[in-house]
Amino acid sequence: MAGLYEGDHGQGDGPFAPLRRWPQLLLGFREATGGRPTTENDNENDRMTDTSTKSSSTPVRRFFERQIFHLLALGILVTALVTAARWPAVTEGELWGWSTSTWLVVAIGSAIAHQVYVWLVWRGELYFRVVTGLLGERGFRAFQVPFAVLGLGRFSIVPLAVANRGQWTLPGVLQWGLAAVCVLLAGYLFYSVLRYFGFDRASGLDHFDPRARDMPLVDEGIFRYTSNGMYIFGFLIAWVPGLILESPAALLAAAFHHLYIWVHYFCTEKPDMKFIYGSSPGPDDAK
Repeated sequence: MAGLYEGDHGQGDGPFAPLRRWPQLLLGFREATGGRPTTENDNENDRMTDTSTKSSSTPVRRFFERQIFHLLALGILVTALVTAARWPAVTEGELWGWSTSTWLVVAIGSAIAHQVYVWLVWRGELYFRVVTGLLGERGFRAFQVPFAVLGLGRFSIVPLAVANRGQWTLPGVLQWGLAAVCVLLAGYLFYSVLRYFGFDRASGLDHFDPRARDMPLVDEGIFRYTSNGMYIFGFLIAWVPGLILESPAALLAAAFHHLYIWVHYFCTEKPDMKFIYGSSPGPDDAK
């Protein structure tokens, strides 16, 4: 399989290959701290961002760009969630020996862990090549394993809903009607991702492989109507367990997941897209 970068050819064999890449990583860090840029990706970075942006912002600053707002937004969301969790119906019930409160912590913690992991690895790779510089062509696949595992952790909303089931009576038409709409829209989104977009691009291939940045925009399936379908429609699936099982705790967790993914968009993905593609996309211009 071809390397993610052309310079990786012939360097990925042998158990000590990652060690040979440490000088390259150190040189990349030297650029971040003010030294002369010497990484293989300099020409690509020159193409991706204008001179004024480079002169006014170092890679270290770009690594932390908007993360103070990420932290503030997360603090607001967690505070609101803790306040809402004082409603007795939110903490009623248990499953497999775990209380609803414990399942709620797991559901919220999985979302936070997932998005913090993506920020750390995306930015670390984009500005310092910390993954492919160490692992070469295996770097992106190595990133995808925890990405998928942490993403699956978001489905802890399901046992949360089971633990807290029946704590909030909803009108049948509203309950099943909303659940059906959420399933249909989210299902169409996931179908479109699998058929037209691909899991690699959805998990941030353009942060790892410069060639992915030249792929054409997808305008088929749900992406015919919006290119940011994952954030708009994908997270509707998180609402379904709480609606079907009438669980206020699961609905609360779904609201957190859906709002917090937009924090990721505005604080991490949008600045990254500006750096990679040279423009600041709106909600309908994200990958």
